[in-house]
Amino acid sequence: MNYLDLTILEIHEALLKKEVKVSDLVKEAIERAKNDEFNSLEATNFAEALNEALKLDQEEVPVDNYLFGIPYVAKDNLSTRGIETTGGSDILKGYIPSFDATVIKILKENKAILIAKSTLDELAMGGSGKSGHKGVQLNPYDKTRLIGGSSSGSANVVAASYVPFALGSDTGDSIRKPASLGGLVGYKPTYGLISRFGLFPFSVSLDHVGYFTRSIDDAAILFDHLNKYDEKDYTSSLKEREKVFPLKGKEIKKIAVIKEIVDSIKDPTILKEFDKLIEELKKEGHKVDFVSVDQSVLKAIYPAYIIISSAEATSNNANLDGVKFGNRKDGSTYQEIMFNTRNEGFGELIKRRFILGSYALMKENQEDVYLKAKRVRNVIVEIFNKLLDEYDLFIHPASPKVAPKINEGSDNLDNTYLIADNCLAIANFGGYPSITIPLGFKDNLPFGLSINSRQFKDKEVFDFAKDCENIIQLKNLSVVTFKEAK
Repeated sequence: MNYLDLTILEIHEALLKKEVKVSDLVKEAIERAKNDEFNSLEATNFAEALNEALKLDQEEVPVDNYLFGIPYVAKDNLSTRGIETTGGSDILKGYIPSFDATVIKILKENKAILIAKSTLDELAMGGSGKSGHKGVQLNPYDKTRLIGGSSSGSANVVAASYVPFALGSDTGDSIRKPASLGGLVGYKPTYGLISRFGLFPFSVSLDHVGYFTRSIDDAAILFDHLNKYDEKDYTSSLKEREKVFPLKGKEIKKIAVIKEIVDSIKDPTILKEFDKLIEELKKEGHKVDFVSVDQSVLKAIYPAYIIISSAEATSNNANLDGVKFGNRKDGSTYQEIMFNTRNEGFGELIKRRFILGSYALMKENQEDVYLKAKRVRNVIVEIFNKLLDEYDLFIHPASPKVAPKINEGSDNLDNTYLIADNCLAIANFGGYPSITIPLGFKDNLPFGLSINSRQFKDKEVFDFAKDCENIIQLKNLSVVTFKEAK
């Protein structure tokens, strides 16, 4: 096994013991990225990454900086100074930012090494990994299947073991669903704890910056590094930051399982593994209750999400007009330039979302569409806040099935979506901390578990996730380690 196939914590120990050099890690990461078969990458940063690695070879590895010399990839909707950042859209082709997103800046300060930007659904809208301007992102476990979106490329590079972690963004499930379909740990923090400065805005009331790793410990380590107040982010929480690593675990929790979510899942393998976990949790002393939430409330998650996110996206992306920056198309007037730029620069999914968003924001429609969706969101959050007054956490399978075939996955609006397809958005509605961890396999394809708690209970989520990881015994999964285990 190569050192890149290990966890961040294990790589750090190897660097401390001088078993491997930073340049060795980065060279191998670049080599793997060059041989990418899954359409995972946008712009690369290979030359600069190698130069930085050679400099770090000359430095002493700090004992308490776990990210020193660790190669990583960032989703291409995070601003990177001097590196093309397109958001997966032709409208931003050629755009090179003059500043770094705060999370990129923090990682630079900790001497982690960015090797590339990752592909995504266009402007982070969509959940399939099919709508970006570079086409379909393929699942490393089976190239005839999807890994889900919108953070599809970031999921791929960790699942394929190019790097031990990658940054993503999550507006409805965009980290946690690909984590489930790629056998990864995917973390979305409490709203306001990790800075969004430099993240291309999709839906600002729902957007979160998060990441993929291959272990709970690694996810906790990253959280401690990135969980900082940022005056440049007007939504950054003023709450005092709490360290979560090292994880304690072994604390008895009161856990809710939403009966209607589980009942909407039909895959017997997923249900069997979920039931098995519940029995083991009970044996360890955890109290697990099945509780009911009105189906009409759960079925309202998807339409409320689509309306709110489309409306906010329409407003947030109004600056992509071909005048200020981006891939301008010619025209004889400002109006023609804007029309031609947007018409040629945006894909069909984006155009549909903007039409829906514009309709929802029209003065005559706001009360019946946009404001009603916001009221529905508030009702959902109130219900789950009351639930979390009584319970420490709520858990459920992170996806109702394994990765779909390429021709099965779609971003088209559809009112036949199951409750279980959309329930991850609850955590975005409430700004709750939420993590996906591997739960099991079906036909050599992974599926995950979702763990959620109240705002600012990130430490409880990590500690409980560690307990579950110890029970499930699926740690440091990647295509490489999975094949070796077989």
